[in-house]
Amino acid sequence: MSRFPFFAFLLGFSLAVPAAAQLVVLPSPRLLTTLPMGGKAGSSVEVTITGENIEEVTALQFSTPKIAAKPVTGPDGKPVENKFLVTIAPDAPVGVHEARVLSRLGISSARAFSVSSVDEITRTVANNSVETAMKLPLNTICNATMTKRAVDFYAFEGKKGQRVAVDCAATGIDSRLTPVVIMANDKGADLLVNRTGGIIDFTPPADGTYLIKVNDLTYQGGERHFYRLALREVKGNDPAPQQPSTTRVSAVSWPPQALAANAPANEVEPNDKAKEAKKVTLPLDVAGSFFPAADVDSYEFEAKKGEVWWVEVASERIGRPTDPFVLVQHVAKNGEVETLTDVAELYDIVSPVKVSTNGYSYDGPPYDVGSPDVLGKVEIKQDGLHRLSLRDLFGGTRNDPQNAYRLLVRKAQPDFAIAAWAVHMTLRNGDRAAFSKPISLRAGGAMVFEVLAVRRDGFDGEIELTMDGLPSGVSAGGLKIPAGKSVGHLVISADATAKRGHSLATITGRAKIDGKDVTRPCRVASMAWPVKDAKGEIPSPRLFADVPVSVSDAEPSPITITSAENKVWEAVEGSTLKIPLRAEWRGEFSGTSMKLKAYGNGFEGVKEFDLPVKATATEAVIDLAALKTAPGDYTIAFYGSAVAKYSYNPQAVKAAEEVKKKAETEAAKMAAEAKKIAGDAANAPAEKKTEMATAAKAASDKQKEAEAMMAKATAQVKAASDAAAPKDIVDIYVSAPIRVSVKPKAAPAPAPAASATTAQK
Repeated sequence: MSRFPFFAFLLGFSLAVPAAAQLVVLPSPRLLTTLPMGGKAGSSVEVTITGENIEEVTALQFSTPKIAAKPVTGPDGKPVENKFLVTIAPDAPVGVHEARVLSRLGISSARAFSVSSVDEITRTVANNSVETAMKLPLNTICNATMTKRAVDFYAFEGKKGQRVAVDCAATGIDSRLTPVVIMANDKGADLLVNRTGGIIDFTPPADGTYLIKVNDLTYQGGERHFYRLALREVKGNDPAPQQPSTTRVSAVSWPPQALAANAPANEVEPNDKAKEAKKVTLPLDVAGSFFPAADVDSYEFEAKKGEVWWVEVASERIGRPTDPFVLVQHVAKNGEVETLTDVAELYDIVSPVKVSTNGYSYDGPPYDVGSPDVLGKVEIKQDGLHRLSLRDLFGGTRNDPQNAYRLLVRKAQPDFAIAAWAVHMTLRNGDRAAFSKPISLRAGGAMVFEVLAVRRDGFDGEIELTMDGLPSGVSAGGLKIPAGKSVGHLVISADATAKRGHSLATITGRAKIDGKDVTRPCRVASMAWPVKDAKGEIPSPRLFADVPVSVSDAEPSPITITSAENKVWEAVEGSTLKIPLRAEWRGEFSGTSMKLKAYGNGFEGVKEFDLPVKATATEAVIDLAALKTAPGDYTIAFYGSAVAKYSYNPQAVKAAEEVKKKAETEAAKMAAEAKKIAGDAANAPAEKKTEMATAAKAASDKQKEAEAMMAKATAQVKAASDAAAPKDIVDIYVSAPIRVSVKPKAAPAPAPAASATTAQK
């Protein structure tokens, strides 16, 4: 999130509506749940979806072509609302993929959908007691939603000495569940408990039935508290298998380019004490684990004065709840006596921007490309033996062999990694609405993304941002990450005449490193769930696997801001640049004007200026001398916030009213017919009484069905009317990118040469 969100309401927009009455952010399509949440490779499964703002769903799509979906059809041959038959190819990659829907407003936010290599089942009946425990076969994953204020029970047959692993995937698949998993005997008495979302590694002491109990830490439940419970056999001393997980934002900086998937060496215990330190040579690439509790892994190497080495540790970035720390010391020995001199202490990878101090209070954004992992420089001060000690600062009492790490010591390999996310709003009270924001543009609208770079091993150059593969009518302008900085912006805009479409796009960063052109992909991050009140829940951001983009003409953007001409605006260094702007307003807005400021390296200091409400034109006057903008080519954009009167899908009201009219007509017709047949039945001769009574009952049943349809249609009209009722919604509005070229001042003319006579004098 950029600096903009923190003063979105301080931009001076004159608001006529109390803040408490405002909603934040125009509606976006959001996929909230799928049930089940995954399936086995090579199988087909019927999936039910829920979401918000996802009317007129036309497709369920996935981030891999190995998963396909088609609507489930009913007996009448028509699609069943929100149900799809999902087919997973036999060679579909095992892991977490993204599921999204295409709807009236375009592409939705994503929900995790997992592919496994074992049989999968879905719980369909309650299992909240020992007596109703659901049978769970070995090597199976069960998809379920947590029962509120209850415990879910599962039963399996264990064999003495047959090691099994129980893993409850929740947070790592976008669930709001904080799982507590308990291994119990057949009476329900607890044997092992895991409250941290980890694995229970269990070897039955005897043949018999064992129970697995699952509940939320605070006994929450419902469709958003879903989980995948895996029960698998573990062979010998193999590590217990863990289900795949979504990727944290911090992981954008891992792995380094061209790093092998597996380390060439593994840590060998014991290596905690000085005399046990493992002798190594640099460079170093080793895999290990912070195990057992309070583990310290020591490595010794020879180095010479003046050498510079970069040390990197990955543990939190590969999904472990750890905080690595590295201490490098010079070791001087005199017999058995050691003299240790500290060379470097290496802690966290610091975020390029200030982030939330606790992950959810809004003194900073919750998007954090920093990490508790290590990435730092070690400068050798004297020749001789050096010792590198590695530990987990959280590991004093943790006894988990799953807490793995990868340790790299290398010469400088300058590089960078980048991640992007849509900017968000901040309210007057300091709280932020942290919504999941898919790139679903309205015709004439634009979105701005903040792009952050994690720079590696001393790289400090400029990074050019580009976006390719956009739908027709959509364009993007990258506002660079300047040399020595770590923040840039990307503006994605749709033409006012853009038609409905979608595509899979890519965002890249380009730079020169050691004279070579380097291109790196940009990962997009978003909130897993829309957080409307961050004081009540903790936002949960993550990285996504792809970058789908859509544009919808179902409703236009409330305002479109562009430069008056599509050209490069030129000015001389130190002069005043004037850029005429054009605005197209749609609908009603509160206040008198919108205050505009600028994105773009070299232009962030532009003095804010007014765009009066309903004014079709204004002018940006930019003092290049005051900004001290150097000669060069720039891309900028103007932005502000505004409160618009917004009606959600008014077309749905008309459609619902048409359905209601037809239902009323049908109900009246059925009522008249039922009345007539009832009268005929009453006056029928004795031999026709039974036949006519049957006909009268059938007519009465049809009348009730028609009345039920009319009641349903009436309710739909009310729901559509309530949704379409005008509401005050505040949002960020940004112009299409504007190109600027600042020319250097003309060199002063040389002084005239002195005449011969003057020279003689």
